[in-house]
Order: sequence, then structure tokens, then C-alpha cells
Amino acid sequence: MFMKSAFWNKLIERLDRLDPGSVQAQFLRLASERGLLETIFHALREGIVVLDSEGRIGYANRGACRLLGLDEATVSGQPLQRFVSGIEWERLLGLEEKEWARVASREIEISYPEHRFLAVYLAPLENPADHRPWVVIILRDVTGERNHAAELVESERLNALLMLAAGVAHEIGNPLNSLTIHLQLMDRGLRTLPEEQRAPFKELLDVARGEIERLDRILSQFLKAIRPSLPTFEPSSLPEIVDETLATLAAEIQDRKVVVEIEPAEGLPTAWVDRGQVRQAFFNVIRNAIQAMAGGGVLRISFETSDRMVGAIFLDTGSGISSGQMSDLFEPFHSTKADGHGLGLMIVQRIVRDHGGTVLVDSRPGGTRIQLNFQRDDQRIRLLTAPREPEPQTAAAEAPVP
Repeated sequence: MFMKSAFWNKLIERLDRLDPGSVQAQFLRLASERGLLETIFHALREGIVVLDSEGRIGYANRGACRLLGLDEATVSGQPLQRFVSGIEWERLLGLEEKEWARVASREIEISYPEHRFLAVYLAPLENPADHRPWVVIILRDVTGERNHAAELVESERLNALLMLAAGVAHEIGNPLNSLTIHLQLMDRGLRTLPEEQRAPFKELLDVARGEIERLDRILSQFLKAIRPSLPTFEPSSLPEIVDETLATLAAEIQDRKVVVEIEPAEGLPTAWVDRGQVRQAFFNVIRNAIQAMAGGGVLRISFETSDRMVGAIFLDTGSGISSGQMSDLFEPFHSTKADGHGLGLMIVQRIVRDHGGTVLVDSRPGGTRIQLNFQRDDQRIRLLTAPREPEPQTAAAEAPVP
């Protein structure tokens, strides 16, 4: 890289007075200092890039090559615009000193080699060789920070939604309790009537009581689904949970003329999950899939495993989700169905996130693929029991036998 110009000037002035051994020692010193600086730069997690006056890369450390997907061996002389678009490097290099204060830092989004958000810090630099303007760029990966901030916002929004839902459920529950009490009073009044007059009213009363009980069950299930609760983990088989969920939805699947195909999953490792919560997540995903196939279709369910995760994949043959709807897929009250409440996939995301898993969605005009990944039971961190310390021996036991 660039050495201090004062050192170079002194070296050049004394060059004609130095013997070959001294010249060699000075150049060895230069090589050593350059090697030390490059070792330090390569050890940094942040990326460092130096651009010349034409926007070409004069130097890039390993951190920059990793973040931008550059080849360390061939990166020198390449235009940075080829790897990072959206920044007018030529105009940047021509800025005056006071203008740098307005463009000293910014954030950019890149998709290669991975989708990342980078904080970019820029500073002008003068090349001591020809006094032409250069630019030093420092890159820092802020993807994790942005994701954490987004999770905080989503958590606050979800908490507000849960409070609203709990309030609505409470307000609905009060009149339901009142109706139940009045139905009991009506039942007592009917007992005073003759049997022939009581029968038709009792039948109507039983229907009303059954509908109130059904509404009460719906409210209980709704609150259980959205109320944040810590998972109760246990080793569980994802195919077994899928079978239990399909049994619950069997009538609706048959009514909508949907064929369910399940790929065999022999040797699939168990997952470390809350069985009830995962069943709720599978219920929401499968129900969305069968409702997306209005005229019938095929729902294919398969399983996949990786080093740390085991996942269930649901692929339907519905109409798919448009690109405009994909960005709002997990938003509350956003639904692709005219009569949907938009809470199903939000609940799925919350459950999977509480399990330390991931949700992957891919949709095309021919259908939608949703994959829910959970931690493998055999790969989770287990705490080992500390070995017992040996009991101290007594002085009598340690004393030699005479």
C-alpha cells in the first residue's frame, strides 16, 4: 500500500550514499512493514477497498473480497461498479472536500454473493505518487443489525395486535356468558310446561346452546393460537405431526377434492419442538394450501434435513401468490383471500421463530412452496453433567498401617 512520503523522500535523498547492503536492508524494512500492514488489513472483518481516480480497485482486503464476492487474486484493476451498482463513482471522485461531509456514509443493499446490507464509509485520499484523488471505502455488514431492528418492530406490532385480539375476545366472551345464563333460565322455565309443549322449544334451545358452545371453542382456539407462550420442547417426528394435522382437516380436504401426496421419510431425524404449536403451524399452512386450490388439486408434502435443521415442505398446485403480495405475506390482517383475516401465516412465522427455525416461501403461477425448518433434536446443545468430585480421605485412612 502507501508508505509515508517523508520516509520515501529521505530514502531517495540518501540513495546515492548508501552501499548495496544498506539499500537491501531498507527495502527489506519496506517489505516487512508492507507485509505487517497487509496482515492487519486482512485480519479485519470489515472490508477495505481503495479506488483510483478512474474508479478501479487498487487494493481490497480479504474482508472486502468476502463481502462483495471478489477474487482476491484478480481483483486489482477491476472497476468497482462491476460489483457494486447504484453509486456514481466518477462523480464521487470529483467532489470537493466540503461535499464529502454529505456523502461520507450510506447503506447499500447487495444480492451477491449473499443478500446483505452494507454500511459504506468513504474518505478521500491523495495518491502520493501523482497527487491524483483516490477513495478509501470501508464496508461493514449490518444485515444482522437490520434484521434485529425489524424483529423488534414486528414484535412490538405483534404485541399490540395480541392486546387488541385479547380485548375483542373478552368483549365477545361477555355477551356469550350472558346468553348462556339466559338460556339456562329459559330451560328452567320450560320445565314447568307440559311435555308436549316443551319438546319443540327444547329442541330450539339445544341448537342455540350448541352454537354458543361452538363460538366459545372458536374464541378459545383463537386465543390459544395467538397468545405468546413459551414452547414446551420435546423430541418429535414431523411426519407424525403432519399425519395428525391431516386427520383434523380430512373432511375439508375431501370436500375440496384435494389429493394429498406424502413422500416417505425413512431415517428422518426427530425435531426439538413443541408438538402442539407445530401442529398449529402445519394446520395453518395446509389449510391455506387447500383453500388456494378452489377447483381441487394436489398437495405434495415432503421432508428435508440438513446439518442442524429438519424441515417439512408443502407444495400446492394453486394459483400462486403475486410478487406484490409476497412482500406483505406475514403482515397482520393481510390476506390473499377475500374472506381471510390475515393472521394464519403471521402465527406460523411467530411459532417457527420461537423455535429458532426458518420459514421459506417460493411462489409461482403454478403453485406455492412453503418450507418450515426446525432444529434437529440430535444436533442441539446439551449440558453435560459435571463429574463428581472424589470424597476427601480422612487422616486415619491416609496414615500408614504400622
